[in-house]
Amino acid sequence: MSHSVMKKIVLIGFMGTGKSTVATILANRLGWNTIDVDYEIVQVSGMPISQIFEEQGEAVFRQYESDVLHQLLTSDERSLVVATGGGAVLQQKNRQLMLEHSFVVWLQASQEIIIERVKHDTSRPLLAGDLEERVAHLLEERKDVYRFAPFSIDTTDLTATEVADAIINEINISQ
Repeated sequence: MSHSVMKKIVLIGFMGTGKSTVATILANRLGWNTIDVDYEIVQVSGMPISQIFEEQGEAVFRQYESDVLHQLLTSDERSLVVATGGGAVLQQKNRQLMLEHSFVVWLQASQEIIIERVKHDTSRPLLAGDLEERVAHLLEERKDVYRFAPFSIDTTDLTATEVADAIINEINISQ
């Protein structure tokens, strides 16, 4: 099924690449709804993500993430832009679900820009400790996991609006 029929776009990528910001702009430009998976997890669990990690562990968080993603992508709601968390692609079932039910866009950025964008965000449990070391380690660990996306864009030197424009342009070309 083509993404023009599905009318769901999923933004994937490492933390700090602009997924939430671009999703909001993209949805506004298209007249669609937008949902942030991390926000939905907080709503469903009733606790901040950092608390889920601390009290229940990453595995429980990843299950929430998979459940929310499945619910969003298999729902009848159309015209939806979904911003995922950076690790939503770690499970093969999530990657397959995204490909089956949406047009997947991989947002990328340089390590330096990612660090600059996330350095003051204390709500990211995976970045506890030495920020530069953690980002470098996670980027290396995940370097190939995002490659399944049919479209990617480097957000390093672009504004969020420019990224949204590039996605809209790609969708219009592909339809």
